[in-house]
Amino acid sequence: MGTREIKSPECLPESQASAQASASVNANSESFRRKKLGNFFIESDDRRTAFGRGYTGGTTPVNIHGKPIADLSKTGGWIAAFFIFGNEMAERMAYFGLSVNMVAFMFYVMHKPFASSSNAVNNFLGISQASSVIGGFLADAYLGRYWTIALFTTIYLAGLTGITLCATMGIFMPEQEGCDKLALLLGNCEPAKPWQMLYLYAVLYITGLGAAGIRPCVSSFGADQFDERSKDYKSHLDRFFNFFYLSVTVGAIVAFTLVVYIQMEHGWGLAFGSLAIAMGISNMVFFLGTPLYRHRLPGGSPLTRVGQVLVAAFRKRKAEFSSSEFVGLYEVLGKQSAIKGSGKIAHTDEFRCLDKAALQLKEDGPDPSPWRLCTVTQVEEVKILIKLIPIPACTIMLSLVLTEYLTLSVQQAFTMNTHMGHLKLPVTCMPVFPGLSIFLLLSLYYSLFVPLCRRVTGHPLGASQLQRVGIGLAVSILSVAWAGLLERFRRNYAIEHGYEASFLSPMPNLSAYWLLIQYCLIGIAEVFCIVGLLEFLYEEAPDAMKSIGSAYAALAGGLGCFAASILNNIVKSVTGNEKERRLSWLSQNINTGRFDYFYWLLTVLSLINFGVFLYLARRYKYRAGHKAETREPVKI
Repeated sequence: MGTREIKSPECLPESQASAQASASVNANSESFRRKKLGNFFIESDDRRTAFGRGYTGGTTPVNIHGKPIADLSKTGGWIAAFFIFGNEMAERMAYFGLSVNMVAFMFYVMHKPFASSSNAVNNFLGISQASSVIGGFLADAYLGRYWTIALFTTIYLAGLTGITLCATMGIFMPEQEGCDKLALLLGNCEPAKPWQMLYLYAVLYITGLGAAGIRPCVSSFGADQFDERSKDYKSHLDRFFNFFYLSVTVGAIVAFTLVVYIQMEHGWGLAFGSLAIAMGISNMVFFLGTPLYRHRLPGGSPLTRVGQVLVAAFRKRKAEFSSSEFVGLYEVLGKQSAIKGSGKIAHTDEFRCLDKAALQLKEDGPDPSPWRLCTVTQVEEVKILIKLIPIPACTIMLSLVLTEYLTLSVQQAFTMNTHMGHLKLPVTCMPVFPGLSIFLLLSLYYSLFVPLCRRVTGHPLGASQLQRVGIGLAVSILSVAWAGLLERFRRNYAIEHGYEASFLSPMPNLSAYWLLIQYCLIGIAEVFCIVGLLEFLYEEAPDAMKSIGSAYAALAGGLGCFAASILNNIVKSVTGNEKERRLSWLSQNINTGRFDYFYWLLTVLSLINFGVFLYLARRYKYRAGHKAETREPVKI
């Protein structure tokens, strides 16, 4: 059968183009089943958009007023990115500063039991990460990334100020007299009043809300500063995400060292106050960079667009692609998309059921409702969002392990000698070592790792994004496996040397620096996995949904925190029984519990998760050519 051609309405009158399209489809209805739907593109310039804004020139960067930038050389680039790095550094410093100090603050100052304090902070961390989808939605739909960051950094600062007041003003704290370590352990200290805890939770969750708004936007806004038409764009983007995570690491290192030191020497008020001061300074730096930033226009509500695709596909679920009523798959005229701030996306053959949302039938008429007929680009946005979900879902396990390390490794360190020569390192400073390993790895990444991996993989950047995520997940397995072996040795040593009941007394001949191996391995795992994931989500996400794409990573982190709490509760209920006086694996006395069994459980779960990731990664197809070119004649 000869190949026939449907010419674009750009070249033919609309009526003629539609008639020819219909005739072509009817003549080839039998052969259609063997052809890709991507071959049928009917363009129209008469569609009423869902957003009332017409359509724009794709992903063209604009200034803060929404106008195209005349001279891109005067904006964006690395100078603008460094202003953004400062904001992220302070945000991470505050986040990790709260995560490492808030459990102790609730226990020692607010007299809340250690287990419930730990769960409360885990829930705070989980909610602040999981709710990052809200920030991503607001940025992509209405505010844009710049104004979303500006709004939520202000909220963040207000929350940190409220926490500082809680730690400095006696009215917000219960009575502290006569409350020593023994009284705390026995639960004899005066508990915080309900309204005092309510105030603390309120300012804590205000801080979490601020973090949720910032987290999905900062990395995407920084990546927006680079010109995607530049030949060095891929290289710049790769380096940006590595430097971005380096700024995250620097913030964490400061939180685990300087902030802990301030707390020990000058008290809780000044420790939390230093976080608020750092956040205030970073806000000023961020706003100073305003004239340099490149912006992307928000594309309207992504939830509305997703809903329109699902509703339209459901309405036409019984329609057949081979029907005589089928005109074509619907797309607007030319290279510009109907979605503000987005270029066109080429049609793919995945999730064919969703293609029915773009199925143009004769009955749709000249001015169809967007809830009945969607563009191909709009349908492809939904396909991409669905296709991305499994990859960040596989990183939930890594987030779970990281959350467990924040508490389990610290409990291990309490029973071990933390002296380094004449210097005694506080136990709460132990989480700094993953940060130091990340800092070292990122410093050597381009001089050591990339050249070595390039020889093996042939990839110009050493490894693809999914390969880096896989490397991170593999190294995390080694970390938890080592943690299980070390904990078995530590527990046996404690029992053999008479420390079974003294779980708060350090064993002088057993160094806590054996923990550095698992800390350094998990740091390496984190940098490979999270940096690769952030870059993967930014590049693969639709143009008008970059922030929501980045929010996937934060959502996975939040779900990891919740999963850790759920797993802990399951393990405690299954392995422990008070009536039978059987202690759980996660007993408060680490020397009588079985933390080693728990680490090996994490190892098995991580291995299963890694196998699932390998299967999904092998099946995943990167977006080849993110823009759809539709000005050429469309053939069937």
